[in-house]
Amino acid sequence: MRRWLILLIPFGLLLLAIGFGGGLIWAHRSTLAPTAMITPTFTPSQTPTKTPTPTTTPTATDTLSPTYTNTPAFTSTITLTPTVTYTPSITPSPTATPELRGRVSVQANCRYGPGSAYLYEWGLFPGNRVTVLGRNQEGTWVYVDPWTYMDYCWVKTEFLELTYDVSSVVQIRTLLPYTEFYWAPRNVRASRLGDEVMVNWDLIPMSLDDNRGYLIEGWLCKDGQLRFTPLQFWAPPAILTDEPGCVEPSHARIYTAEKHGYSEWVAIAWPPHPTSTP
Repeated sequence: MRRWLILLIPFGLLLLAIGFGGGLIWAHRSTLAPTAMITPTFTPSQTPTKTPTPTTTPTATDTLSPTYTNTPAFTSTITLTPTVTYTPSITPSPTATPELRGRVSVQANCRYGPGSAYLYEWGLFPGNRVTVLGRNQEGTWVYVDPWTYMDYCWVKTEFLELTYDVSSVVQIRTLLPYTEFYWAPRNVRASRLGDEVMVNWDLIPMSLDDNRGYLIEGWLCKDGQLRFTPLQFWAPPAILTDEPGCVEPSHARIYTAEKHGYSEWVAIAWPPHPTSTP
């Protein structure tokens, strides 16, 4: 029994101590009331400043609207009249009709002028059709429009089959192709001995490939009639026959000839026939 008392006394004291301590702790907590409350400070955000709204809308007094008081009227008062009239190479211009047609009978060379002295332009072959546009003075050459070629050229009449008299075709003259590659003949001079006229000139340097000699177109008196006579020479002198007895005076001109065409012509100072009436 004593033993149990001895054991219970310490336990009772322990309970008493626990109870007393808990009261002290409760009392202490009740007395430790906070002396000050920390109130958080709210810093107000900056209130945006309102931009005053104008009560009236400003109106621009200067209006940038240009006023065109002078409106030019583009009225042409000048009529441009061309001063240069381009004349076709065929004078007069013949009118080609179905009756003025022919057919090539033998192979022939079509040339830039009515004579073998002129440069070759196109080849004609048997059976080719042509339209005849004109003829030379004697009718020995005709100016044709080959159906196989896009230009015109001269061919000997005897190489064509024609169903009409060539004298019914108009007589014409045509222009020669012009070249600027070589000079015209220089120091051209002529002298006469009876019916023969000798023409001399200085040679123009030309390449072997381009060189086609020189062309002389003469209007020479023969059988009392002035006849157009084209002649080709490779070098001087050139001997031409010019008889007396024509009403019109004889004359001639000379060109430098190269494969692309002819230079400007130079008139030959033609010596009169000693038997001619001045």
